[in-house]
Amino acid sequence: MRRRIRTVATAPTRAFTPGALATLLYAVVVFPLALVGFVLTLVGLLVGGALSVTTLGLWVLAATVRGALALGAVQRALARGLLGLTIEEPVAHTGRGVLGRRRALLAGRAGWRAVGCALGTPFTSALGHAAVLGTYVYGVLFTLHPLLQRWNHHTVRDSDGTTHHVSLEVAGVQLDSWPRWLIPVAAGLVLLAAAPWLLRQALVPHRMLLAATLGPSAADRRIRTLEDTRAQAVDDAVATLRRIERDLHDGTQARLVGLAMHLTMIRELIGAGADRAQLLTVVDTAQGNAKQAIADLRHLVKGIHPPVLDQGLDTALATLAADSALPVEVVTDIGARPAPAVESIAYFCAAELLANATKHSGASGATVTVTARDGLLRLDVRDDGRGGATVGAGSGLTGLLNRIRTVDGTLTCDSPSGGPTVVTVELPCRVDPAGAGGAATERE
Repeated sequence: MRRRIRTVATAPTRAFTPGALATLLYAVVVFPLALVGFVLTLVGLLVGGALSVTTLGLWVLAATVRGALALGAVQRALARGLLGLTIEEPVAHTGRGVLGRRRALLAGRAGWRAVGCALGTPFTSALGHAAVLGTYVYGVLFTLHPLLQRWNHHTVRDSDGTTHHVSLEVAGVQLDSWPRWLIPVAAGLVLLAAAPWLLRQALVPHRMLLAATLGPSAADRRIRTLEDTRAQAVDDAVATLRRIERDLHDGTQARLVGLAMHLTMIRELIGAGADRAQLLTVVDTAQGNAKQAIADLRHLVKGIHPPVLDQGLDTALATLAADSALPVEVVTDIGARPAPAVESIAYFCAAELLANATKHSGASGATVTVTARDGLLRLDVRDDGRGGATVGAGSGLTGLLNRIRTVDGTLTCDSPSGGPTVVTVELPCRVDPAGAGGAATERE
């Protein structure tokens, strides 16, 4: 009972927490800002449209679009600082020279979407402004009614000529005396208690409008993603070439140099008539260097493209499961063989996810499920470990996501605390009707 009373007593004070006050400040500031932006944008469009037959009209329209973009930047900053709503900046397209910049402003989608935002925000922000008046303003007035009635009143003259003060009257009933003034006080406390929730709900249309018009469009976001993945692919290729060069220089090349030296030594020993035992010792050392060089080359080639993938993804995953430290069940249902690049990405994703499960999850087993149908390859790796895996937390998932994005794939991770962890990778792939397919289940 005490906890319930304490909760009821503190509910109205939640309207004055830092987060609630930040939302209140946003609703108060954004409405007049939206009105000013609406008037300026509308006037600019009308004047620019009327003068569009002349060069001056194009400059007015360009200035209007530029002003809408600046207003959008202010709106994004306010939403980020007061609401915690982060909206990406739209992709900016600039031209060369003054005429080029004007052409870019008038032809760019981001500018006209900002214009639409400037024309629409007064209507959406008005809801938040009305919520402030209906909750905070009237909530405070009703709550402080017993104190404010001394100053906030009007004089009423009765039929007999006497006068009296009336502060609050509803349906002919005056609420200025005890205990009637408890009614507005209770109503004010209820309004203040509900104010943060009501204000957030009133601002939902405004938030949706900002997110839809001030951020990058779907096409721009797609272009940005492709640019990022292309840059990541180039960086990965450079890193791979450097790793191969380092491995060849530090490993295979050194062993081949040693092999050449031992062959030279064998030739000199044969010319000098060395005994059989000394000659066999040098031959054994040279043979060991040759075997190790071959092993290094095989390991290097396997890191680039596992030879087992030539037999198909299902066979490669079965081999991977056999080499895993965990008991792994592999289930494949591949209708037609995917492209080699997709097979390679799926294989390395499975290898990394199984390695993560072995090192970090404490799992006792894992399941790898692969399906390829209708142009989509889906890889699910599930383990019964402790869970808690997240993308970007040092678990290697970030690297996998970058690799997957190079072919426009997606990665999702469902890993609640306590497990299980399920990582799903989806890769688009071309389906060859002539390809062989089948289903297989392997238990290791």
